[in-house]
Amino acid sequence: MRRRAAILAALAASIAGIQPAAAERIVSSLSRHQVLVSSNFTGTSIVLFGSVEPDTPTARRRSSTYDILVTIAGPRETVVTRRKERVLGIWANVDSRTFVSVPTYLAVLANRPFENITNPDTRRRLQVGLDYIVLPQQIGPNIGDVAPNDPFRANFIRLKTEHALYSQQPTGVTFLTPTLFRSEIRLPAVATFGNYDVDVKLFAEGEMIARANSAFEIVKVGFEQFVASAARDYGLLYGIVTAMLAVFTGWFASVVFRRD
Repeated sequence: MRRRAAILAALAASIAGIQPAAAERIVSSLSRHQVLVSSNFTGTSIVLFGSVEPDTPTARRRSSTYDILVTIAGPRETVVTRRKERVLGIWANVDSRTFVSVPTYLAVLANRPFENITNPDTRRRLQVGLDYIVLPQQIGPNIGDVAPNDPFRANFIRLKTEHALYSQQPTGVTFLTPTLFRSEIRLPAVATFGNYDVDVKLFAEGEMIARANSAFEIVKVGFEQFVASAARDYGLLYGIVTAMLAVFTGWFASVVFRRD
């Protein structure tokens, strides 16, 4: 019995000895995990910082340089876009397209141009950049993505970009040392409330070798949040109070501006 156990232990040790060296991993964190929004909110920034570490203290790092790709995606929504044309001298909606469950906010950040980090096939598979991000559309009975140069898709991204809700920055990540990096996530004043996912990918020699995920939340606070919570949680009472307030406001205005 002891001889059998010794043989199994030796076999396990030999298998462990021929396993490949441990790979790298990403250790990252955000400067804050919650953004509080009040009536005077004009936008803000969150700092993402991290480092590339080996899985074990004795693991040897790669000799090549690293690349970092950061993707931030906000809450999802379904949006109907419309195309207008002049018909008989009047601007009218002539066509529409529905984008199904697309991010309300999307930012792709990297330490150098995406095409210098990895090949097009990998960028397409990992949805790196706005050209390769999947934006499902409902076309008739079917739902699927279309080519990047599709007019509806291109104009949808253009409008989102103009409102600072979609962006891609090939220089949005900075390496402070060969393994320590930093990035700034800018959030506009019109950013949607809810959870935002942060996906960090580590590349070396054109291949993704590690991945890490984090998240933060945008929360409404103050009087606006009190009103929204009251309307959601106490709908009947909120309606009665609102109606009484409207009646009182009308009566008070009639008294103040009454002409004797």
